[in-house]
Amino acid sequence: MPEFGSFTLLLALILSLYTLVAGAFALTPALSRTNDAAARRLGETARRAGMASFIAMSCAAFALCWAAFTNDFSVAYIMHHTNKDLHTAYKFSALWSGQEGSLLLWAWLLSAYGFVLRFRHKVDVKLSAFASTILAGIQLFFVLLLNFAAHPFDIQPGPVALDGFGLNPLLQYPEMVIHPPMLYLGYVGFSVPFAFALGALIMRYPGEKWIHITRRWTMVTWLFLTCGIFLGAHWAYSVLGWGGYWGWDPVENASLMPWLTGTAFLHSVMMQEKRGMMKNWNVWLIFSTFLLTILGTLLTRSGIVASVHAFAQSNIGYWFYGFILLSFMVCLFVFFKNRDHLVSENRLESLVSRESSFLFNNLILLVACFTVLWGTLFPVLSEYVKGEKATVGAPFYNRVNIPIGLFLLFLTGLGPLLAWRSTSIRAIKRNFVLPGIAMAVTLVVLMIAGVRPWKDGDDMHATIFSLMAFTLSAGVVTAISSEFFRGVGVVMTQTSKNFFHSAVTLVRRNTRRYGGYLVHFGIVVMFIGIAGGAFNQSKEQEMGFGDTLLIGPYKIVCQSFTQDSNPNYDTEFAVLDAYKYGKKVTTLNPEKRFYNASQTYATMVANHTTLQNDLYVIYEGKNPDTDKPIIKVFINPLIVWIWIGVVIVAMGTLLALVPAIKPGGTRTVSAGEARAAEASAHA
Repeated sequence: MPEFGSFTLLLALILSLYTLVAGAFALTPALSRTNDAAARRLGETARRAGMASFIAMSCAAFALCWAAFTNDFSVAYIMHHTNKDLHTAYKFSALWSGQEGSLLLWAWLLSAYGFVLRFRHKVDVKLSAFASTILAGIQLFFVLLLNFAAHPFDIQPGPVALDGFGLNPLLQYPEMVIHPPMLYLGYVGFSVPFAFALGALIMRYPGEKWIHITRRWTMVTWLFLTCGIFLGAHWAYSVLGWGGYWGWDPVENASLMPWLTGTAFLHSVMMQEKRGMMKNWNVWLIFSTFLLTILGTLLTRSGIVASVHAFAQSNIGYWFYGFILLSFMVCLFVFFKNRDHLVSENRLESLVSRESSFLFNNLILLVACFTVLWGTLFPVLSEYVKGEKATVGAPFYNRVNIPIGLFLLFLTGLGPLLAWRSTSIRAIKRNFVLPGIAMAVTLVVLMIAGVRPWKDGDDMHATIFSLMAFTLSAGVVTAISSEFFRGVGVVMTQTSKNFFHSAVTLVRRNTRRYGGYLVHFGIVVMFIGIAGGAFNQSKEQEMGFGDTLLIGPYKIVCQSFTQDSNPNYDTEFAVLDAYKYGKKVTTLNPEKRFYNASQTYATMVANHTTLQNDLYVIYEGKNPDTDKPIIKVFINPLIVWIWIGVVIVAMGTLLALVPAIKPGGTRTVSAGEARAAEASAHA
């Protein structure tokens, strides 16, 4: 099987090279002018070779998985990342647990995206041909890596371990079977809109059709990346045992940066679709998003940053440096060669308009991205300049990004209330009445409830953030809701249907808009969950049999400690009863595991989740002096709302991808439906 895997990787290299070279020749204007039929035939062979490369990459991925399932420890990668007693699901996840396997996953997913693109090439034959050729160039880079720098089928040169060294214990968690593929689907997927954008610019594509194609691809990959990021956050919360979910780790930051620029692109692209504006801006947003995905892949694999998520240090970084530089130079050359094709058709007419809200949204997202990029690379730059690696911690990121997040939250509610081109002062006053009342009431209620930044013992900055986040969230929810109900009211007037039927009709006629509103609502719910972090509590205590730990409204009583074992690991765990206001709510079993194959320890958190808070318990091991176990308990308010918000965001994105139903009927009804679809104050 290793020989088969090596052969299919070499075949994928040849097919990718042919797709790139033949595709480029077929698109050469000189060949098209002299022999258009020959150019079409050559382009078709390039398309089919690109599709065949997916089959070759699939065979290579299958070969590596087969080696894992059959415990073929003659393959060095399999020996170092699996063992005989590893659970079946985690043997499958060995495909992405190491350097070589994760690059194979990257290249396989890219070939899958390329297969779909080439299969659907009749959407726009020539534009798809350009995009296919560009994707082949990206594919060629990764297949070269797999064949010459990070070969996953290398044979173990020395003695072969009979049982294998085992999978990293941190990865032996159900979410890690889902999180990396989801994250990679987002990372890799941004190559497709990049290829369309670069191809459209090279061929000076007329009109905005490429934007429509690119937007849908971007929405799909943005959804994958969003789910991947938050699955990773939930994994960190559930496995690492530190009570948090986001530590501004360099690899976390690497996934966040393309998400920020991709989000900016999805907003600003609407200005190009509706008003023919920001064409230069949009092209560079998608270029930057792609380059940031490659940078993130570099940070994970080169060893230039220290992270619990990163792979071992290697010289593979030089390959990525060269590829990033080459990609940037190509983007720069094509942009300056064809920048006259990107002239805006309209200008910003008013600062009080939907265009200006999108512009501010973009600027703020890019400031956040630059802040994260600077903080991530600063230790590397300081070591290069001064010879000492400076550290950048969470306080730096929070100090900059918390105000940015609050301003973005404000814009989330502001945008739907503004009209295109310009919004009158009268309309602004009328639209802001209800959100303003909701914010004022929320602020008063929270202060009466005790959320006061000046209280002794409170973290003033965290409490201020929490207070503002709750207040703005109330305003945003009210703004989105009032906008929706206003639109439903117009449909009810025009169709004489009930509320439910009118609401469904309104959403189906503009799925993109109301899907976007649902995404914004999900973001608000996530902010509510994040704001709850200002009120976290924690307590650590040695606990013997019958001992009690008191924290907040909870009482934790130790019932026993015990041990267990299986072929994969040995475990020590506690049996703890949790009481709230004197009533038993659950029994928790935090664990400390010792994995036999890798000879390492891992923590398994016990967590009791409610809509109000999480009771989060960690078994930290035994005090060597007293031989008593050490238990650490956190109360994390509202944290479940972060995960609920992610689900709502996913639902909103899927709704926005559903094609809208075009309204029919008489001219009068159509006008009413258009007003309902707009559902804005000036309609």
